[in-house]
Order: sequence, then C-alpha cells, then structure tokens
Amino acid sequence: MIPVYRSSGRSACRAFYCANEIVNFRRSTLPGLSRNRSPVFDLLSPKQVLPMPKRILLILLLLGSSVALAAGSLRVGVSADYPPLVFEQDGRIVGIEADNARAVGEILGRKVTFSNMPFQALMPSLLAGEIDVIMSGFSVTGTRSEEVLFTESFMVVGQMAIMHRDKISRFAQPWSVYRPGVRIGVEPGTTGASLAERELKEAEITFFDDSAAAFEGLRSDKIDLYIHDAPTSWGLATSSENSDLISLYSPMTEEMLAWAVRPGDEALAIDLNRALAVMKTNGTLQYILNRWIPVRVEVR
Repeated sequence: MIPVYRSSGRSACRAFYCANEIVNFRRSTLPGLSRNRSPVFDLLSPKQVLPMPKRILLILLLLGSSVALAAGSLRVGVSADYPPLVFEQDGRIVGIEADNARAVGEILGRKVTFSNMPFQALMPSLLAGEIDVIMSGFSVTGTRSEEVLFTESFMVVGQMAIMHRDKISRFAQPWSVYRPGVRIGVEPGTTGASLAERELKEAEITFFDDSAAAFEGLRSDKIDLYIHDAPTSWGLATSSENSDLISLYSPMTEEMLAWAVRPGDEALAIDLNRALAVMKTNGTLQYILNRWIPVRVEVR
C-alpha cells in the first residue's frame, strides 16, 4: 500500500495536520462524517482523548477503512508499457501513475481498478465511458484539451533524444538533433511525434508502436535518434538490458503531465485536484517520484 503521508520525529504535528486535511476532504465528500467534529473524536468519549501518537494511529486506521464508506470504484485507464510511469511487473500494474492512482483511491475512499490498453485507445475509451480517468503519463496539449478535461499537473517533463552509444560523438551536442537528414523515430500520437513534425521538418521520421520497437530500430540502425518523454530516458539509467542506449538528457520541450477525465465531469476533476493537493502538501507525491525516478525531481 502506498503511504498517504510520512511522518517522523519533528514532523509528527505536520503529519497529524495532513491527516486531518484528508479527513476534512472526506467529510465534505462522504456521507456519515460530521462537519463540526473530527470523526476521530466522534469515536471517543470526553474522557478518552488520546495522546498525539495514538491519535495519528487512530486516524490512519480510520483512513484505511474508507473504501467501505465510498460508493463505486474508480476506473483508471493506463497504457502499461511506459516505465517508470506505468508498466507491468510480475502481473501487476506498477510505476508512478499506478502509485498515484492507489494514493488517490486511499484519499477518495474509492476502490481503484485498472484497465490496460494501447495508448491510442485511452481517449476513445474515456469518451465512451469505459473508464473514468486516464492516469498514464498524459501530456497536456491544446489539441487534447479540446477533447478532455485535465486536472492540475502532477509533474513537469520534456522530450529527450535517445541514441545508441555508438553515435555519442555524432550527437553529443543538443543542436545536432536539428541537422538535415537525421533519422528520427517517434511514437504516433505522442508529443514527441508532434515535436518532430513541427520542428524537425528536414528529418526523416519513422513511426514505432512503442519504445521497445524503437529501441530495436536504434540497434539495427534504422534510425539515429528516438524522441520520447523524459521518463523513458530516466529508465535507461537503471536498465541493464538497455545499457547500449543513452539519452542526451537535455530536454527539448517543457510539458506538464496531468490526469484526464471526460468533458463535463467537473465533479471528478475537483475530487482529483483536491486529492492531488493533499499528496503535494504531505509529501506523498514526492515520495512516489523518488521511489521510481533515478534522478531528483522536485514537485512544483
């Protein structure tokens, strides 16, 4: 289970405050919680007020049982081929977005169910009502914003160029990506593809279904560079099977990642934004990012 917040020593009071923030959020969205009294103290008589550490423990127990209070599950759409954001491991959906979804489920008191599908199927499934939210490293773009409703951003990333180590000398400088005739690989429908089509007009562009196929294209010298989101490059830093590949680690863009819901589903968007605010305030989001990313990323 993903911790909703962390506390130790000097931060115990802050942890208690953050726990009450979550309780206050639930009080406004779940039935049966008094608006005037903490649900912790509703369980106690006036003579049963507990010391601070035991209060925190009792709050944790209360939060852990919240699924029973809420109605309906949260159907989360993912394309689990995008480590470290979201991928499959030993038959489970894991990664940053999987942890994000589980933390949101804890805060909202809703059971989370994952629907894994190809990236191109995410928006059609959302608009068809087959899933409630996309949590799959989704970049905020103007085109997408015309079709879906985005939450606040949980992370800022950028497009990076990946190459075979044999080509380090040729593409060591960031400007070398923009030379005429460079063979660029991208995934269709991604912001990397949009960047290549918009700014690399003299490049030879090849489309690949996913990063694994693009990596093979680099190894077989079908392309010189593969442009994809920063998390793909970060994954190379800890991947022994892809040790022959390397990233420039120089972002070509700055993009916001966010969660997407159907247009008109403002109620869910509000719930997700409030849950995200709790995660940012109490350190849960930073904990998740530090867990999966081998470089330091600060929450904004």
